[in-house]
Amino acid sequence: MEPLIIVGLFAIIVVIMTVKGFRIVQQAEAIVVERLGKYHRTLHSGVNIIWPFFDKPRRIQWRYTTSDVSGNKIIRKSDIERIDLRETVYDFPKQNVITKDNVTITIDALLFFQITDSVKAVYEIANLPDAIEKLTQTTLRNVIGDLDLDQTLTSRDTINAKLRVILDEATDKWGVKVNRVELQDISPPPDIKGAMEKQMRAERDKRAAILEAEGQKRSAVLLAEGQKEAQITRAEGEKRSTILEAEGQAEARLKVAEAEAQSIRKITETIRESKGDPATYLLAVKYIEALKDMVSGKDNKVVYVPYEASGILGSIGLIKEMFQPIVK
Repeated sequence: MEPLIIVGLFAIIVVIMTVKGFRIVQQAEAIVVERLGKYHRTLHSGVNIIWPFFDKPRRIQWRYTTSDVSGNKIIRKSDIERIDLRETVYDFPKQNVITKDNVTITIDALLFFQITDSVKAVYEIANLPDAIEKLTQTTLRNVIGDLDLDQTLTSRDTINAKLRVILDEATDKWGVKVNRVELQDISPPPDIKGAMEKQMRAERDKRAAILEAEGQKRSAVLLAEGQKEAQITRAEGEKRSTILEAEGQAEARLKVAEAEAQSIRKITETIRESKGDPATYLLAVKYIEALKDMVSGKDNKVVYVPYEASGILGSIGLIKEMFQPIVK
């Protein structure tokens, strides 16, 4: 009977050793094992064997964030022995932060981090999730405290980069790698938000007025340039017309002068053939033209005979004598 009891106890011990000693670790997970209260080794993905009663997984506190049907965030905490090595997202509760110009704003932030050293994450910090949350909140207050409200609203990328660098450096000794920090929402107080909306509308009205003024200015400039070009074109046309008219008059006078010269030459030749004096002939012609102008006035009532009327009459008689041979 006693051998059967011993065999039964041995079988029970083997079953317990098998159940407790075999640990299957999932991919991207790790288990920190302590032997008699001291760190022994880290179990990685796959099948691992430990000694029950001597080896025991070290449990750590972890937190999970979920949402209810109304969208409210619910934070749940538990003790776990399997450390997730994947990138983890922490959605922290909204917090109030004061800017450099003493404006209280509400910020909702997200933190993306990954455990790179499970041993440090267990032994270098107690309650790693809470430590990361508090560090993120205090760092965020410090970064926002150095910025004005306008800079905070327009510099999200800069704030994210600063937070990531500071948190990554601070959490390195905890075996944690901070990959990204994102600001989901930045909410100013209602009165500040109303003032910002008024300022935005004023800026839009200002830009609209500026654009309208620039359009009117451009239109006036184009109209002035068009009028200027039209005047220049008109002036050049008038100049060209005047030049052409002057050239035409000069050419006409030249033609008249040439015709008159040719006429005088022919008359001179004719007078010389009749043995007359061309100068006397020309003088007589000029006298006749002058006399015609004197007596052709509309309001002339008295006709005065020039002092040299006898000379004119003599010239006329001379002209008659010169042309008599031609007439015969």
